[in-house]
Amino acid sequence: MSAEHPRVVLLFSGKRKCGKDFLTERLLQRLGDDRAQIIHISEPIKRSWAEKLGLDLKELLSDGPYKERYRKEMIEWSDRKRIEDYGFFCRQACLAANREICVVSDVRRKTDVIFFRESYGDRVRTVRIVAEDQTRRERGWKFQEGVDDVQSECDLDDVTEWDLLVSNDSGADVEGILGKIETLI
Repeated sequence: MSAEHPRVVLLFSGKRKCGKDFLTERLLQRLGDDRAQIIHISEPIKRSWAEKLGLDLKELLSDGPYKERYRKEMIEWSDRKRIEDYGFFCRQACLAANREICVVSDVRRKTDVIFFRESYGDRVRTVRIVAEDQTRRERGWKFQEGVDDVQSECDLDDVTEWDLLVSNDSGADVEGILGKIETLI
């Protein structure tokens, strides 16, 4: 990221199927892609994994069964990589960021937050998205051992200090949620 950009870094976290991607995409529509962009920490993970195993990157980046087939192994591999350098994937994800507002849609670990705070200081804002398990099931979530009970899903569960905590259950006021998020910018 260039010296003047980003002015604000919004870090989004939450469990699988809580609506992070949906809300960040809607936020980008409101802000405009001339001002804001979404970056995914998972993109360099999936890119590296696809190259390593000769997999279809486009399918890994999608929200379908192909990604789910490789999720557990990919998590285990990326955890080993993070032991060597906790900021490796965050740094890779930031290479493409060049807008005033950087939305990081998939913060999953305390070390992710540490990396961004060390790199961008008081420009960082944190948003935690929560949804009841029933809502998540309605969106296609099914508990998977080795995925939903490991660090990549649980490391931020005990964090209580968020700049904004929003509930995104079925019937949530999406426009109201987006308005609250915009107050952080």
